[in-house]
Amino acid sequence: MLTRRGRFIFALGFGVYLAAWAFGSKPLYPVATGLLLAVAVAWVWVRLADRPMRVQRGWGDREHVEGDDVPIVAELFPTGNVMPAAVTLVERVGRLGEQRHVMRRSGSHLSVRYVLEDLPRGRYEFADVRVELSDPFALECSVVPLPPPGALLVYPRLARLGPLFSESGERSQDGRRLLLRRNSGFELHSVREYEQGESLRRVHWPSTARRSQLMVKELEDSPRDEIAVLLDADAKAVVGDSFEVQVRAAGSLLDAYVRRGRRAVLAVNSARRDVQHVHSPGADWRRALELLAAVEPTGNTPVARLLLEEDSPAARALELVVVTARLEPGLIDRLVQRALSRRRVSLVFVDPASFSGAARRAEPGLLRLQAAGIPVSVVRAGDQLAACLGGEPTPDAAHA
Repeated sequence: MLTRRGRFIFALGFGVYLAAWAFGSKPLYPVATGLLLAVAVAWVWVRLADRPMRVQRGWGDREHVEGDDVPIVAELFPTGNVMPAAVTLVERVGRLGEQRHVMRRSGSHLSVRYVLEDLPRGRYEFADVRVELSDPFALECSVVPLPPPGALLVYPRLARLGPLFSESGERSQDGRRLLLRRNSGFELHSVREYEQGESLRRVHWPSTARRSQLMVKELEDSPRDEIAVLLDADAKAVVGDSFEVQVRAAGSLLDAYVRRGRRAVLAVNSARRDVQHVHSPGADWRRALELLAAVEPTGNTPVARLLLEEDSPAARALELVVVTARLEPGLIDRLVQRALSRRRVSLVFVDPASFSGAARRAEPGLLRLQAAGIPVSVVRAGDQLAACLGGEPTPDAAHA
């Protein structure tokens, strides 16, 4: 299609031609012809260059973490015999918006390299990818859509942790340090007919009603995850970069457990309720990192309600670590109940007030948790995660 400049030149050429005809001015005919011919040549050039194109994309082989400068490279290989005179790569990169970059000719192909600077954590999906072809004078333009290259993942910057705050004073009942404990649960596998002498507690009543005969549950042993890291993605608790700190804290704790060979599960209290089991440092850990890279604070369900769901991975785990920026009475009650039932639990509280510059305020809920023997770590704006999550509990947790 004609560009704004192309329409102007075409209109000018047509007007000069009319003026030459009206006034009988022969010198104006070549001028009009030249202007119209330029538009025609531009149209033909762009039409010949508008052919399918093969594209190669990349942003390096290494992983990118928040704060990195990420170089984006694109190479375009035209399949036609005519090379376009000017090519602009246009694409929308996640929340960064539209990016426009002029491609340079390099032999038989076109290429461009640009840098996305200081990227925050996130999943950056490339959309509306296209190239705009034009002639040397930008009179004619054609848009060629290109396949999107997928998504660029920028992972959270995790802290390398050694001893954890939740392990200080961790003892078993006979005074020895508790390093590892496994438990098993039972899950419904199938149903079968009732046999004489079996307990009625195993009767599966929905199947019994449907078949009009006693049916019992066939259970199979299923190991529970030892550690559950529950990231509270409550949208109402976000202040400044507080949620980014929550993500780093949850990822750092999960990384520490995975490096020790512990079975773990990452549960996110967001609108999607994402769950990722991590039983090995390979593919499972990679999927957990991808989840942490893409997670957004979209939750609207209190954590306490999630912990009431007995079939949720967080409630079933032998040990629970809650990372949150919102302390509600219901959550405090639930954590205390878990501790009183001798099920291990700890809390990482990311203080949202500190991210708005507000003065410290007392959190009675933290005092109650500590009185119940629950390890608590408080993280504020500017704190080092390694110092807050490692070693001894945060000294001033009671004064948060």
